[in-house]
Amino acid sequence: MVVKLKQRNNASVGAASKVDTTAVVRGVIGDIRANGDQAVRSYSEKFDKWSPASFKISQEEIQQIISTVPQQIIDDIKQVQDNVRTFALAQRASIKDFELEIRPGVHLGQKNVPINSVGAYIPGGRYPLLASAHMTILTAKCAGVPHVTACTPPIAGKIPANTIAAMYLAGADDIFVLGGVQAVASMAIGTETMKKVDFIAGPGNAFVAEAKRQLFGEEIGIDLPAGPTEILIVGDEHADPFILATDLLSQAEHGPDSPAVLITNSKTVGEKTIEEVDRLLKILPTADIASVSWDRLGEVVLVENLDEAYKVADEYAYEHVQILTENPREALEKMSNYGALFLGEKTCVSYGDKCIGTNHVLPTRGAARYTGGLWVGKYLKTVTYQEVTSAQESGQLGLLCGRSARAENFEGHARSGDARAHQYLGEKFDWI
Repeated sequence: MVVKLKQRNNASVGAASKVDTTAVVRGVIGDIRANGDQAVRSYSEKFDKWSPASFKISQEEIQQIISTVPQQIIDDIKQVQDNVRTFALAQRASIKDFELEIRPGVHLGQKNVPINSVGAYIPGGRYPLLASAHMTILTAKCAGVPHVTACTPPIAGKIPANTIAAMYLAGADDIFVLGGVQAVASMAIGTETMKKVDFIAGPGNAFVAEAKRQLFGEEIGIDLPAGPTEILIVGDEHADPFILATDLLSQAEHGPDSPAVLITNSKTVGEKTIEEVDRLLKILPTADIASVSWDRLGEVVLVENLDEAYKVADEYAYEHVQILTENPREALEKMSNYGALFLGEKTCVSYGDKCIGTNHVLPTRGAARYTGGLWVGKYLKTVTYQEVTSAQESGQLGLLCGRSARAENFEGHARSGDARAHQYLGEKFDWI
């Protein structure tokens, strides 16, 4: 049994105006591809009212900008980055190179090689998301990436000093104050003043996400498809409606398109949570955004028991899944579709977003069914190598290769095998 105590306001969702994002992004990319820096400057002026002499921040400018940041913020950035670094390095240590001798003289191996150059996009706009610098730049450096180019937009025509400090302390090699599609396209294509990268990571608005999608494959690799922030909470009859409401709104304030869902086996908890959300929205400074998100995309779902709750939660496959139950670790065994789990009342999604050390770039819009979030492994290429040092084994592989290739009508492949069988075993072939 699944009952919705609060449903999405589909009429409101449908009424929202839509821009042809795909066409806009395609046009910007095409212009930058053709006209380079000239087009970049034009779009920066148009979208961000930003046209400095150079979008790249020099080392001297970086130091001057950082000098304006309060020491407490610098200290907090360093502490958060230490958490992120500790976890990312542990992830890297878990990824092993190996070599295996499957038969005498037949060696197969695996290596994990860092991507040579990465672009990190650090969003700005409504909020200066300096935490994204930790997640994208620092994680890339922990993977061993030699060069990271980082871009962040100006905020209200000004350089976001706190974000620049986070980017620098995370290890960015080049920092540009440049936002939106023009930043992503510049990194992916390369311009007169920006080197082309091989991979782009980082969250962003719908235009940034669409730019990454359009450039993926031919130009660059990307971390994962990105969409609006999502939160889903599984709460039982013991959950505190005040905590539930607070945590739901913590993500609803991201934007008017951020879903917030509670799944509970308690009608009382569900109803009281709705009441608490309504009460808190009257005093939340970001209620103008969070209230729209809650009205349009907020849901409270009543189920019979927690097993059904976990099943329904897996169907949503949200990026952030918070478990506020008497035995939260049960979800580790009973759920599989999520970007990150947050277990117990002492843990919240905001910790993951801002400071605890796990990565906050996570799969949205159902992508958690097939991928996890950004991590050290995304910046590594797992490559293989092989070497045969035994003449006998090479000849035997040649015979096997010849038979296998001819079963697929690949005569050229078969003859590569024949050549080894002839050379090392003395086998006779009509074509040799």
